[in-house]
Amino acid sequence: MSAPTPAGGAETQAQDQTGRPPQRYGALQWPMLLWLTVVWVVLWRDISPLTVLGGLVVATIACLVFPLPPLHVDVRVRPVALLVLVGRFVFDVVRASVQVAWVVLRPQRPLRNGIVEVNLRTPSDFVLTVVAEMTSLIPGSIVVEARRSTHTLFLHVLEVGDEAGAERFRRSVLAQEARVVRALGRHTDHLDDRPDDRPDDPTEAPEPTEGAHR
Repeated sequence: MSAPTPAGGAETQAQDQTGRPPQRYGALQWPMLLWLTVVWVVLWRDISPLTVLGGLVVATIACLVFPLPPLHVDVRVRPVALLVLVGRFVFDVVRASVQVAWVVLRPQRPLRNGIVEVNLRTPSDFVLTVVAEMTSLIPGSIVVEARRSTHTLFLHVLEVGDEAGAERFRRSVLAQEARVVRALGRHTDHLDDRPDDRPDDPTEAPEPTEGAHR
């Protein structure tokens, strides 16, 4: 997943005489430090002061050795919408688990898997990441590629069937995106009055887009 060129022209891309990237790329970002420290503690399964300190040191070294451009996360938490997001996610996980179990246990027949392309409507790296992670955690689908430049997800889907099945899955991912934005996003105007926000209904699925199911 390639990072877009930062705004500001060639000046922001230029390196100094030592060959190092611009200074703002080497700045430590506390959200990233905190997140990497949490991951370190979870991996060690120990929340002792020594483990936390060690995680902070490792996170600092990682950020200095592999500096990233700063990410601007514009989040506005809406409690009710957040509950809806979590509740629907749990429901989807349970339902998909049953469906995958049925696929495994039923009499053998060829599976019809596929790669489905989904173009998200929200130009946000945060939304792209959350939607990709939540979708991958639901059994039966996994993200195989995420294009930051176009905010596009490519997902391998178990037993997608035909073009209509691919379109239904695409609509479910877009509905997931809408729930994420309404729960954590600051701007939701671009989601209003969109057909993709409606509940999934196989009988009302739109005509499949050419080339969407590969």
